[in-house]
Amino acid sequence: MVTLDRLVNVLGSYGVQLRFCPIPRSTELRSVVLHEVTEDRTVIGDVLLGIGARSVKEAVRWAASAHAVVVLTRAGDNDTTFGGADEGVAVMVVDPAVTWSELAAFIYGLVMEGGETESGRGPTDLFALADSLAEAAGGAVIIEDRLSRVLAYSRLHQHADPARAATILERQAPERLREFFEARGVYAHLAASDEPLYITQDTEQGMTGRMVAAVRSGRELLGSVWVACTAPLDGRALIALADGARTVALHLLRSRASADLERQVETELVIRLLEGAADAATAASRLGLPHSLLRVIAVQAFIGIERDASLLLAFELATTGFGWSRPGRSALAGNTVYTLLPGEPSATARKWITGLQAALPERVTVLAGISGAAAVADLVAARQEADECLALHEVWGRGATLPAYDESWDHILLQRLRTAARSGRSPDRGPVAELRRHDEANATEYVLTLQAWLESQGDHAKAGEALGIHENTVRYRLRKMAEITNLQLDDPKKRLAMMIELAAIDTG
Repeated sequence: MVTLDRLVNVLGSYGVQLRFCPIPRSTELRSVVLHEVTEDRTVIGDVLLGIGARSVKEAVRWAASAHAVVVLTRAGDNDTTFGGADEGVAVMVVDPAVTWSELAAFIYGLVMEGGETESGRGPTDLFALADSLAEAAGGAVIIEDRLSRVLAYSRLHQHADPARAATILERQAPERLREFFEARGVYAHLAASDEPLYITQDTEQGMTGRMVAAVRSGRELLGSVWVACTAPLDGRALIALADGARTVALHLLRSRASADLERQVETELVIRLLEGAADAATAASRLGLPHSLLRVIAVQAFIGIERDASLLLAFELATTGFGWSRPGRSALAGNTVYTLLPGEPSATARKWITGLQAALPERVTVLAGISGAAAVADLVAARQEADECLALHEVWGRGATLPAYDESWDHILLQRLRTAARSGRSPDRGPVAELRRHDEANATEYVLTLQAWLESQGDHAKAGEALGIHENTVRYRLRKMAEITNLQLDDPKKRLAMMIELAAIDTG
């Protein structure tokens, strides 16, 4: 099963365009058929391949008779209208350069094998596999990915225990249980061996006992299969577990291939929006983004100096779920994940980032910047805002509040001035430069005093309070400064220029 939205997004890069859509893009598609009548009975299904249709109207007629909600057809180049509203049929037009043979094989695989579980990406028949394995092994089954997140579980509850219930409820093995398995060497065994391992009962963890087998493709660990049992499995039950682990690996590889293709299509469309492509409105429509303001979120993730694995995991999590079941659309560009998120309030974006960070391992550091709310035509500027907000972490430190442009524009402006100053573009002459040289040579604090006086708008008492000195001391220092350089504090433009220069050289 897939949604129409996902079908449109993936097939778009194959020369298939959605030309008419009277149904919601969240419509679920579960079967693919050709137009044929057998013994006075028309074959029915959700997606009809209109091979041989001479017009869109004929293709739509075929789809209606097959109870299909989507039809793919080559006809349409000369059609000025796209029927299907009365029949409730979405029309997708296939590029003449694409052969029906390769398209049919791809669509069958996408619709029939590209299902979604409640825990994210993955074929729905993983649950059926968990049920079959539970019946063969004689115990409740949980299938997890390499991060101990639940992919599927059996309906059979034989030998089920509180640990299993907590794992399913949290959609991931609880932290305390993961620490227990880590101490027992379970994860180390899964990483190194294909042999099933038995973990004895532990009442403190609420666990009756487990038999676990690694799910692997070559040397890569994809996940694990867990069977609740009171004693080690043997005989047919053990063989069923080993065979089940291999079957799960095939499912996960197939799901990964489908997900990688979808991510590639999504990335290309998001990048086109961020780079200001001429067809931005079309790209936004293909991504299923609403006609509302968007925010660009720039994210970087790393563990120490290692960035690649954490960044790829963050990108995978940002794109978890299908087009209709998540608010954002993401792309990986360089060392940054960019996400387009609908919603004007910055709190919405911060909530999304917090959820992403919570889904990552605890040791992963996440830095993020949030643009101001922008229309599709302004996403190029919004990307720059997000990048500059992300760069503020270098100034503020990694524990700071997630910066959003509409709340941090002043810091960004000052950071731009500092960047210009570091490139050698700050004045070497003038009042501020001369006072700085005097401070360095005589251990005075005239620059700090001038800055405090300007920031307090000429109020000697407030300036003295900020510096921890008496206001008369401020007056005395200002008189001494006037002897060193031509301050001209009575000139508004000169005061403004000095404030800008002081802000540019201020690294605090």
